[in-house]
Amino acid sequence: MRIRASVAVVTGALALSALAVPAAQADGGSGDTRITKVVVDGDNKVAISTSGLKTIKVSVTATDNSGIKRAESFTLDGPGYGFASTGKPTCTVVNATTSTCTASVKVDPKVDFLSNSNAGRWYVDAWIDANDGDYIWKEKAGSFLFQRASKLTADATPEPVKKGKTITVTGTLTRANWETLKYGGYASQPVKLQFRKKGSSAYKTLKTIKTDSKGKLRTTTKATADGYYRYSFAGNSATSAVDSKADFVDVK
Repeated sequence: MRIRASVAVVTGALALSALAVPAAQADGGSGDTRITKVVVDGDNKVAISTSGLKTIKVSVTATDNSGIKRAESFTLDGPGYGFASTGKPTCTVVNATTSTCTASVKVDPKVDFLSNSNAGRWYVDAWIDANDGDYIWKEKAGSFLFQRASKLTADATPEPVKKGKTITVTGTLTRANWETLKYGGYASQPVKLQFRKKGSSAYKTLKTIKTDSKGKLRTTTKATADGYYRYSFAGNSATSAVDSKADFVDVK
């Protein structure tokens, strides 16, 4: 596995340098220090596009009867690749025994040379020191999905339309290709056609269809009332979920 450390320089560009890390070791520790929670980017899902610096927030909560002193740099480990946090984490006291330590990991698809095979379930490795000398080192302290970002469009026609007539909804599902740094059609994926009646806040799923070999979508439905049509893709372990922008249709 390659492990990289990312550092933002004054110009805002991203520089990368190899990180020397100890050889892999089993989980270990001393005393009663425990890691109780790990959160990555708020919801344990990270979508990486084809351009632009992505800052990932990593949060590790730990407890010890003497309180938490510090955390060493976190490491994110994935299939064939890894990243280390920029600098040591900052620990915030929750109470006398518990602290939450946070750090940032920076990823730039243009300079990190990600492979599409790197997408999937990743893990957080963490080392936490307590005030009384106790510590815990845990590989796979928590997990998250490191995903290829996706895009989705929807276009409902005709507009306006007579009630009871047929509406055709087309669209395209694409996802980031980290090797070409472009978005490409995502084939054979289930996508929901959804409708929200004017004045309502909730979408109703009308049907589920699959993208074609180029990621294209096309289906029909009957016009019943003024409202908004969209496509919705639930995502998977390697690709982020996405909803298209809604397209309003006026029914006469």
